[in-house]
Amino acid sequence: MALPLAFFALFFAYPVIAIVGRGLKDGGQWRLGRLGTVLSDPDVLHVLWFTVWQAAASTALTLLIALPGAYVFARFDFPGKQLLRAVVMVPFVLPTVVVGSAFLALVGRGGLLDDLWGMRLDTSVWAILLAHVFFNYAVVVRTVGGLWGQLDPRQEEAARVLGAGRFAAWRRVTLPALGPAVAAAALMVFLFTFTSFGIVQILGGPTFSTLEVEIYRQTADFLDLPTAAVLTLFQFAAVLGLLALHAWTVRRRESTLRLVDASTTARRPRGHGQWALLWGTLAVIAVLLVVPLLVLVERSFAGPDGYGGIFYTTLSSAGSADSTFVVAPLDALWNSLTYGAAATVIALVVGGLAAAALTLSHSGLRPDGQSPRADRLVRGFDALLMLPLGVSAVTVGFGFLITLDAPPLDLRSSWWLVPLAQALVGVPFVVRTMLPVLRAVDGRLREAAAVLGASPWRVWREVDLPMVRRALLIAAGFAFAVSLGEFGATVFIARPDRPTLPVAVARLLGRAGGLNYGQAMALSTILMVVCAGALLALERIRIDQSGEF
Repeated sequence: MALPLAFFALFFAYPVIAIVGRGLKDGGQWRLGRLGTVLSDPDVLHVLWFTVWQAAASTALTLLIALPGAYVFARFDFPGKQLLRAVVMVPFVLPTVVVGSAFLALVGRGGLLDDLWGMRLDTSVWAILLAHVFFNYAVVVRTVGGLWGQLDPRQEEAARVLGAGRFAAWRRVTLPALGPAVAAAALMVFLFTFTSFGIVQILGGPTFSTLEVEIYRQTADFLDLPTAAVLTLFQFAAVLGLLALHAWTVRRRESTLRLVDASTTARRPRGHGQWALLWGTLAVIAVLLVVPLLVLVERSFAGPDGYGGIFYTTLSSAGSADSTFVVAPLDALWNSLTYGAAATVIALVVGGLAAAALTLSHSGLRPDGQSPRADRLVRGFDALLMLPLGVSAVTVGFGFLITLDAPPLDLRSSWWLVPLAQALVGVPFVVRTMLPVLRAVDGRLREAAAVLGASPWRVWREVDLPMVRRALLIAAGFAFAVSLGEFGATVFIARPDRPTLPVAVARLLGRAGGLNYGQAMALSTILMVVCAGALLALERIRIDQSGEF
């Protein structure tokens, strides 16, 4: 546990505390009165209101659209189900910049709807909400559908035999059992949309701003650290509350249900109603999830003289003296791949050790399970590992610049600065993927190996590794995909001559001109293909639904 704690203390807690302290201190004295001053500002209140409102609306809309899909994947067996499950998961691992670019290509200036019917929604709140549904659809399908498939359908059938109607049986039997899973999914969607940055940055324009976007503007555009610090503290408090609620719903879900093998509950659709639900779900997936990605690809080939690869060919040159880049935009692909590989290694080491520590702490409880102090410590450490998913990545990135600037940690010009920031986002995915699998390993096997004289390293190599190798590969894939898409921190610390793909896309979209727009679409398409390829490879090696993603 020492290495993960040291890693988070040095590269997460220290930069965040430093940037907040610099914003709230004046002449060495704390100026806590700034909290009330900032939070009473009408412009800030408008940002807070929009952040909460759009997160709540996005969550409700995602649940409304995705719950039927969760039922279809849980209860129906149909050809191509595994491939479709992978397709549904693709948007979740896409960088938010790519998601924003995809919807910009669909509803923005010069987008498909603009070309066909003169319709533009690029600065409409509906574009933001639909992009959030696109991004979080898989969260509901995986979380709720995974549990729904493991609920014994005979309980609901028994209620119907006793005279309850179909809806009454579902409301009284299935819905209460699904309640914790629905709550957990809703909280995760709310958390992701509450801290939304890339999507709102691209689609919101100057009209709409979430807390994360406003922290970026106050820090990068106005250098107003006091306001940014107050907003960071507010967001941090909100994220802590959301994570505490999520942990409670997960514990409730794990402790109150008796589950069955999901493969025994799925069957072919029967009757017109079930077939209509299946085809309706397929239509939603096609329109909501597939069409934006296809439009993104189409825009990347739609050159000024017709369809072709002009935008792709121009990616290999740095361009004119006033170009957006000092290097060829395509160099960002190699930068992202190398940064992502290094971040994946760091995330696997830190996250793997953290998952092992949580497993040993969990197995070390007394047989009756009553060890409140140890249980609180384990849950606290587990929650700490999840914080990078909700705390402002903008604050972390800017904190890197002002804290890691003196020996022995002068990393401002170091190549490793970007992978370290990206690894912070990858570690939670490694832990959540590895932890359930490690806890499933019979501890008596480790004890037997130790009694026979095996060292801890050999116990891990001979006992744990063969059982968790597949989960380790899945964790590596998730860490690599999310590292490729990290944007909030990387936009601060990536050097101009070594941009990542998300940073390159954002820079291109920030400049006028058809060439810049087309190159942004082309780079977004390349990034989408790389992330989707990584995910499809994961689905081929995943033989079950182990892990929490």
